Formats: sequence, structure tokens, C-alpha cells
Amino acid sequence: MAEDMGAFREAVAAWAAGGPGGPARELAARLPVRTAVLLEGPSDAAALHALAERRGRDLAAEGTCVLPMGGAMNVGRFVRLLGPPGLDLRLTGLCDEREHRYYVRGLRRAGARPHGFFVCAADLEDELIRALGTARVTELVREQGDLRPLTTFLNQPAQRDRTAQQQLRRFLGTKKGRKIHYGRVLTEACADDRVPAPLDDLFACL
Repeated sequence: MAEDMGAFREAVAAWAAGGPGGPARELAARLPVRTAVLLEGPSDAAALHALAERRGRDLAAEGTCVLPMGGAMNVGRFVRLLGPPGLDLRLTGLCDEREHRYYVRGLRRAGARPHGFFVCAADLEDELIRALGTARVTELVREQGDLRPLTTFLNQPAQRDRTAQQQLRRFLGTKKGRKIHYGRVLTEACADDRVPAPLDDLFACL
């Protein structure tokens, strides 16, 4: 089922990029897909999948497609394809506060419900760092073998006037794949009662 859902995700991405919609429509009917979770990027998806695994949920088997869109500016296109004008799936997701207006506008234009989208103050990484605390996140960075790169990063003049929270958040975005890796690591490290509210609320509605 996970492989089939992966094929559906790829078909939707190709459709959103201007390709034909037939493959996505056929897969949506065959699986069947009921819910699309629209996320800005793959690090958000890594965190959601980590939480699902920990809580014993198989989202793909439940007909839920977790779909990173490659940026918030793409939300209008994905909503048109997956919402009422297209496949008419139930839509939910996660976004950053500064991007929320794009989601509301895209959903309303497509005639979809502008609710069920959960908002992070800055981004999900920032929410996770605040949930765990900077000391625990630094410990996790050490456990993952990234203490030396972090130390080098913190010694840069541009980091001196930033808070520890801001420094760690920026560090996670300094290397390709690092945000994805730590999306999973930080989520796995959160106790159930410490999972950030936007992620916890999103999961609860699935």
C-alpha cells in the first residue's frame, strides 16, 4: 500500500507540474485515496510519518496521502487538483504562519473548506525545538554525530546575536537533507504530551 501511495504522490506531483491527470485519477480510484495532507516540504512529512509510526498508524492503508508540495506558493495548484474542482478529496495540512494567507486564498478559490489546516508560528522545526528545549536538541545533534558542524556554525559571526533557539533552527537548514533527518529525529524524541500542538492537532484529525 505504501508503494501504491508513493506512486499516487508522484502522479499528483507530475500533474501539478503540467502533466496529465489520468494516472493520478486512476490511482485515486483504485487505492482508494480519501484524504490529502498538504505540507510545505519533506521535513514536515518526515515528522508526520515519524509520529504515525510511533502511534501505530498506517496512513497509506487508511487512504491518507501525505503530500509535500515543494513550497507554500504551490498550494493553490494542488488544491485545484485535489479539492472540489478535481479529485474532491478531504484536504488538511500544516503551514507556517507567514504562509497561511496563501492557503486560505487557495482553498477559498477552489471552493474547499479553509479549515483543518494547522499553523506553526515560524515553522515545524521551530515548534519542535521549543517543545524539546535547546539543551535536549543540542544533545540530539551530538548523538547524531553533528556536534562538530554545529560548533563550527555557532562560531560564525552572523550567529552571535541570535538566540540558541534561532541558531539551532538555522543550523537544521544549512545542509541538504538535514531538515528531513531532524524532522524525524526531533519528533521521535518528543514525549506524547510534548508533541507540538500544530502537528498533534493535524494528526488527531486524520
